[in-house]
Amino acid sequence: MSNKDQPNPIPSSPISPPQTILGHQKRKNALKLGPRKKVCIGNPLVHRGCHFGRMVHALCNINALITNSILQLGELADEPEESFTAEEQQEHQIFSLLLITIPSLEEHLMTSSLEEIRFIGELIQKGVSCARSDDTKSLKSAIIDWIAPPGQSISPTISQNVKRDHGFYHKIMGSLLCPAGLNWSDEETKKSLRDSECTIAGDQWPLLLYKDSTYDPKNPWHGSFKHIFTSPSSAKKEAKATQSGNAHIHGMACVTNGSLAYAATQARFALTSCPTFTRSDTVTDLERFYNSVLDFLEDPDEQEEVKSLMVWWNRQIFPSSLSGRCPITNGSALAKMQEKRVVLKVLAQNREA
Repeated sequence: MSNKDQPNPIPSSPISPPQTILGHQKRKNALKLGPRKKVCIGNPLVHRGCHFGRMVHALCNINALITNSILQLGELADEPEESFTAEEQQEHQIFSLLLITIPSLEEHLMTSSLEEIRFIGELIQKGVSCARSDDTKSLKSAIIDWIAPPGQSISPTISQNVKRDHGFYHKIMGSLLCPAGLNWSDEETKKSLRDSECTIAGDQWPLLLYKDSTYDPKNPWHGSFKHIFTSPSSAKKEAKATQSGNAHIHGMACVTNGSLAYAATQARFALTSCPTFTRSDTVTDLERFYNSVLDFLEDPDEQEEVKSLMVWWNRQIFPSSLSGRCPITNGSALAKMQEKRVVLKVLAQNREA
């Protein structure tokens, strides 16, 4: 795949999909992971898959997503949009973002056999899985440094390799994982959470999502998704790495709903005592947590607050990308020059009239 390839536009006309895909088979849920499969061949699709998982959707079944979307664009292209379920429409939206993330993917899918399409899906899925695994591994020890008080070591000390003393067994981690609305300072609450006496569903969001770990039940949007973990190097204002990060490599210049949900999920898991990132784990309920955050951020009724939230995050992470869109400072030399230019244009137009 050439680096010069440009993302193809989202297809607006019916696509003639491979006939082998259109057989009468049970429709798979593309937004849930299927069984794990080994893919041992490296490919640029794996690299693109890494970015797709971090930016768009980290827990979807790529092969099911591709199959369902080709069917929708081909055989079902004449069906009105309202005939599709909300889940099917969401799948199609995610597939459209997949086409943008991976240049020429549409062309490859439309000219490939069923087996080749499956292999393409496996390569992308491998990238998604590898990125998730790498991030989980790196955060396992990094999170310990991040939650320590500035200039101090975390107390009580905690193992970076074994997670049995993480989660609700540690006072700092427990305070961050405590579901919003519960009082971590209450000893009975602590005991109940440590002893797993109460089941915490994935949509019971923890305090770590809120700025200063403070949740306001009367104004639940206040401070939500604004908790920032600061690494020791950032606190000391050390020089940034000269090597390009994943965001720069893939041309990512803004935070997305998917990237925010992914970061929240990884941070939450890193704090838990669970040793393995498993989407179906009923204790951490990771898949439900991830989907609840992503669905909330994509809820049409929440878009006013979500847009404001994204602007806030972009200022934290991609300030340079926002510089071109910032309003000109009143009274500055640039503002005066532009005002003068407007006056001259008006005078010129009046003379011509």
